[in-house]
Amino acid sequence: MGKKINKSIKFAHWVPNVSGGLVVSKVQQKTDWSLQYNIKLARIAEEVGFEYALTQIRFMGSYGAEYQHDSLMFSAALLANTERMNIITAVLPGMFHPAVLAKHGATADQIFNGRWAINVVSGWYRKEYDALGVQWLEHDERYVRSREFIDILRGSWTEDNFSYNGKYWQINGYTLKPKPLILPGRPMPEIFQGGNSVAAQRLAAEASDYLCLNGDSVKGLKEQIDAVTKLASARGRKVKFAANAFVIARETELEAQQELEHIIAAADHEAVDGFKEAVKEAGQASKEGKGMWANSTQRDLVQYNDGFKTNLIGTPEQIAERIHNLRKIGVDILLCGFLHFHEETRFFGERVIPLVRELELADPVKELHVA
Repeated sequence: MGKKINKSIKFAHWVPNVSGGLVVSKVQQKTDWSLQYNIKLARIAEEVGFEYALTQIRFMGSYGAEYQHDSLMFSAALLANTERMNIITAVLPGMFHPAVLAKHGATADQIFNGRWAINVVSGWYRKEYDALGVQWLEHDERYVRSREFIDILRGSWTEDNFSYNGKYWQINGYTLKPKPLILPGRPMPEIFQGGNSVAAQRLAAEASDYLCLNGDSVKGLKEQIDAVTKLASARGRKVKFAANAFVIARETELEAQQELEHIIAAADHEAVDGFKEAVKEAGQASKEGKGMWANSTQRDLVQYNDGFKTNLIGTPEQIAERIHNLRKIGVDILLCGFLHFHEETRFFGERVIPLVRELELADPVKELHVA
């Protein structure tokens, strides 16, 4: 058992760089996908205590997201307009060459003082691949490709004259200069990865720094965290975890629940149905039939990363208590989505985060992710 320490949970926000907001609903949202809106959002988040933001990766419209800005370009723009925020860029291995992406990342890391990170998305939206003529792989094989992608990132960032003979890429004597910054406790840019399936868990245990989990109950999240922690420990590694949550913080629990029901009542059912069909390529397509969206209901899919399941819906006090409980089971970063991002990010930072910090001081968590 580890000693008691005050290790604080960190907060991240989804970057709405695609149209339609974070819910598949026709409910009115003040959220906008433009750069200026997102620059203001990042600055608000930075001011009130958020440390990370995650840009989304889309090449084609889906589930109501008709328009999409490129994640790499958008991340660079946000980094250029913030001072402390870490920007996590989502990429699709099938669409990018890993050594080229390593170059992009090293440059961003140098220019923006070590604030660039990457989220490796193994892919679930087949229409994008078919439209661009990129080979579509079966579920578990996509994680084999992602493992090669991460291996090449790490090799390019740490070795000169780097070579790699993989199934999907071959590298022959590549020397990347300059390499990313070497910072205390962070020898290279942080590598995030999505997925809840066995193949995703195995990849995280073997190669990633963070595993991003869809929203779920405390019990469901704990089961996944414990499983990956055990796998990683057997390999002499430690993995951290980010959990998705759609936050509805209001002065009363009734107001918060009414807002949730309003969002669901206005759901774009045609878009939800299309999303439901598309994500059959994800967890349901795994060998074990488990993983992202495998057990999601129509109601769950109105927030497209199961964010309602995490149940951060209520008063600031209720939400802070639930966040502290998530920290106790091993959640390192809470990835937040909101209906009206500017207003609700500020409210969350001013009203919820201070309560979380008070709980952490009064009830410090144990050392996490240690077998």
